[in-house]
Amino acid sequence: MKTAIWKKITVLVLILAVPGFLYYLLTAKGKNRYKPLAHFGPKEVAKTSHRFHGKDIPDTNYYQLPSFKLTDQDGKTFTEANLKGKIFVASFFYTHCPTVCRTINNNLSYLVGTYWKNKMVYFTSITVDPDLDTPDVLKKYLQSFKPESNRWVFLTGDTTSVYNLARKGFLVDAVQTGKDDFIYSDKLILIDQDKHIRGYYSGANTNDVNRLNDEIKVLIAEELRKVDKALY
Repeated sequence: MKTAIWKKITVLVLILAVPGFLYYLLTAKGKNRYKPLAHFGPKEVAKTSHRFHGKDIPDTNYYQLPSFKLTDQDGKTFTEANLKGKIFVASFFYTHCPTVCRTINNNLSYLVGTYWKNKMVYFTSITVDPDLDTPDVLKKYLQSFKPESNRWVFLTGDTTSVYNLARKGFLVDAVQTGKDDFIYSDKLILIDQDKHIRGYYSGANTNDVNRLNDEIKVLIAEELRKVDKALY
């Protein structure tokens, strides 16, 4: 009888202790216990440096997403300022494209549902056919997914702004080749709170979407560690 009781106590202690131990591994002494995500895009050596193990290590200036101005599904102006201090996932699509867009947006809908309680995480879907995809069209299309959060935003704008933002901002392909023909990237792009590109994932590939899900959590952990450091 006593043996059974002690077994139950042991199991209970493990259940209570393991989450705290995992958090300790992530945050103890300010050291990363996970592999940090890469930074994408051009980068340059900064004039500043930091000390590491007694040596001066030059800092790196990483590529940052440029300013932009688009219109959301409610007809309101939407800029990078709306995402200040947020982690977000960006993608490109158009409402009347073949099944691949629906697959990508179904996967995004899953992620939106996963993070519906987390106000740190946003999702933006940008049309590559702004002539057809007006705010009203985008709003109706968005509602077809019955999103669990209002932090999934559909965006449109003039053709020049959209294509420049895709190619020179998010560093992905997007071009109109005919009246109803478009070449655009199927990538989901992960952006951190400092507007750095931290990952590219195929929106139609389940393994990639699962990896994105995991790496969003890594960014959340990074940001929580920044808060911890600021408090001490």
